[in-house]
Amino acid sequence: MQLGRAEVLIVGAGIIGLTLARELVTAGYDNIFIIEKEPELGLHASGRNSGVLHAGIYYSPDSLKGRSCLNGNFLMRAYCKEKGLPLLESGKVIVARTEGELATLDELYRRATANGAKVEFVDEKQLAEIEPNARTAGRALFSHYTAVVDPKAILQSLKKDLESSGRVRLLTSCKLIELKGTSTAVTSRGEITFARFINAAGAYCDQVARLFEVGTNYWLIPFKGLYRKLKQGTPFTVNSNIYPVPDIRNPFLGIHFTRSVKGDVYLGPTAIPAFGRENYGILAGIDAEAFCIALEDAILFAMNPQFRSVALSEPKKYIPGFFYRDAARLVKELSPRDIESSGKVGIRAQLVNGTTKELVMDFVVETDGDSLHILNPISPAFTSSMDLAQNIVTHHF
Repeated sequence: MQLGRAEVLIVGAGIIGLTLARELVTAGYDNIFIIEKEPELGLHASGRNSGVLHAGIYYSPDSLKGRSCLNGNFLMRAYCKEKGLPLLESGKVIVARTEGELATLDELYRRATANGAKVEFVDEKQLAEIEPNARTAGRALFSHYTAVVDPKAILQSLKKDLESSGRVRLLTSCKLIELKGTSTAVTSRGEITFARFINAAGAYCDQVARLFEVGTNYWLIPFKGLYRKLKQGTPFTVNSNIYPVPDIRNPFLGIHFTRSVKGDVYLGPTAIPAFGRENYGILAGIDAEAFCIALEDAILFAMNPQFRSVALSEPKKYIPGFFYRDAARLVKELSPRDIESSGKVGIRAQLVNGTTKELVMDFVVETDGDSLHILNPISPAFTSSMDLAQNIVTHHF
């Protein structure tokens, strides 16, 4: 069955696909198709993240992440205010667990200021005024521009905007199966011919790219992010966000505390190597690809010391006691009894460079003829999305 002809076909209705469609509408494009394999939006990374809008602190100033994060933060906050969506402009603190982490805290300050973020060092007394329960080794970094949103509310608002434009057709339960020729997509609901193609397929971006013989030097491995919650009525509070100093050699930020727009305080996420792109449970989401993922993990384990460290330490956090001990290093007061399980879990679909066997730290945007592919759309992709969309449409369309 022929579903129609698209001026632009976008695969994936996560935050990247939706914000790109929004920019294309602004630029005057018409007859934009978005296909989404799930029956509704937000079932994967775009709806399962922490909701934190980052402020450009962690990323090298010469990276795409560094260039897009802060402006993406500003654009997303402005959108939430315009649409009346939940927004906590609460800031965050990054604390040092040991004096040995202070040098990395200095590097984060350097990166943040180079990227235009408003940050300042605070001593323990000042930290106590911002986050009474946070602890640090002498000083901490306070980020003024960090905020918290409701990701699913933003996705639904963007969907409404796009559909009301009359220029966008969003098809759910519509999975890309293959290409026929160079300009026809065969989907589970029929065929769509297209003039331009955008791959915003998230955890499946590498598979879609290979249909165009793009990104063949990369592979993708998933990491599972488990969250827990503070129980209601705990004897202390978390006002905003308490983050550890991360190992900046890896793209993970470590277990942290985040107060959501609904008032719940989440702890997490972990970065546990997973065995499926949708492996949200212990066994759920493991499919025939699991063997290939395990083999790729084994190669990285042998050749990449940073990955080996993650693979040895993170799986322990399935056990509540290990999870608790990691979180407790950030605060003065926390008991195992204060923490309860949470249904919140996400997957970070991490790109690996096949030549260097290194985890790819930046977003990757590749083009081939009339197709464009957003690869490695991991954190801070939600924050960066509106700025990324503006730049991609400006420079590639």
